[in-house]
Order: sequence, then C-alpha cells, then structure tokens
Amino acid sequence: MVRPSKKTQIPNLQEAIKETAWKQIAETGAAALSLRAIARELKITAPAIYNYFPDRDALVTALIIDAYTSFGDYQIVARDAQAEDDLAGQLQAIGLAYRQWALEYPQRYQLIFGTPIPGYQAPMMEVLPSAARSLSAPVSVIDKLRIANRLNAEGFPAIQPGYEQMFDVWRSFAGNYDIFSLSVAMIIWSRVHGLVSLEISNNMPPFGVDGSSLYRYEMESIIRQFVKGA
Repeated sequence: MVRPSKKTQIPNLQEAIKETAWKQIAETGAAALSLRAIARELKITAPAIYNYFPDRDALVTALIIDAYTSFGDYQIVARDAQAEDDLAGQLQAIGLAYRQWALEYPQRYQLIFGTPIPGYQAPMMEVLPSAARSLSAPVSVIDKLRIANRLNAEGFPAIQPGYEQMFDVWRSFAGNYDIFSLSVAMIIWSRVHGLVSLEISNNMPPFGVDGSSLYRYEMESIIRQFVKGA
C-alpha cells in the first residue's frame, strides 16, 4: 500500500481527502473534481488517494452519502428537540432545519439535488440507504399524523400502478411507514425544495436575497393545509 511520506503524513487521510474535495467543489464545481488536484493540495502522491478512492466516481459517491447522512441527521435532531406530542411543531422544525442545512452546506445540497455531474451515475444501492433516511424525519411525522387521524389529505391522488415497488424499496431503508404517508411527505418535500433551491441559487422571487419570511410563510401554509387543528 502506498502511503504519504512521513513529512506529509496526515492522521485521517480519508477525511482530509473528502474535505479537500468539498473545498475544490466550492471553488470550481463538482464537474471539475480532480483526484490529482486533491493530491497536490494535500502534498501527497496520487496513488495514496487511490487506496481510499480508486477513481473520481468513488469519491463523488462517498461525498453524496456523507451529504445525505448529514442532511438526515440535521432534520432528525430538529424533530427530536420538539415535544413528542407536538406534531405540528415537529413538522415546522424539520422544515426549518431543511433550509438551514442547505444554507450552511450549499455545495452538499447542490451535489445531491442539483445539476448532474457529466459522466457520473450514482450507484443506486450504495446511495439509497442514506438518501432514504435523509427524508425519514418528515415521513415519520406525517405517519404519526395519519395514525392519530390528524392528517388532512382528502382527495390526495393515488399512487399510479407499477410504482408501489419503488416505495417498498424506500421503506426497507428508512422505516416501515405507510405508503400514503410517504406520498404526502413527497409533495411537501417538493414545495420546500423548490423554495430552498431558488434561494441558494440566488433566484428568489421579489422577496430579497434572504428568503426566510417567504419560507416560513410556506411552512405555515403547509401545516395549515395538512395538519388538522393546526
């Protein structure tokens, strides 16, 4: 195994590689990610990186998994900080955490939700566990609302035949929640995702660069729409 020389020995080289990759993505974009450039930045040989990541795609996959994991953790912590019986409060906290994480880590958000990297295809079965878990917090609250008969989703469209298996795969990684709860959570996700994506790309409607007031308004609208008695 090729290792960096003693004078450039790095205690946790794998993490250093990923941190340098994030720095490179912030400066030049994910499409320009280069293992050799990372090696130069860390003052190590390229083969030292190959011991951890055999090619660029392997590194990108690791970054995506880390991003999804952090994203999910952020929302779960926000949910669990609220009272157990305050489901509306949990849903709002998750939504606010969603936006806050994106603002703190815009490169990570864009890597998992933004423009695809040319030539890269994410290995679905490697990425899916962390991706599914990243949205498990809102799904869990929606499912609690459904069980408590507090979910207001009358007339919600049914899942089209043939797509049930996709939901079953998601549930195998993120929790055995009802498919209807997952469907409602997906439409809520699409609404907050749209606003956050506009904000971090500086394309907000005429509400200024900071979209906090508009985002809070949308979260309150979502809660009034879907939570009975909110």
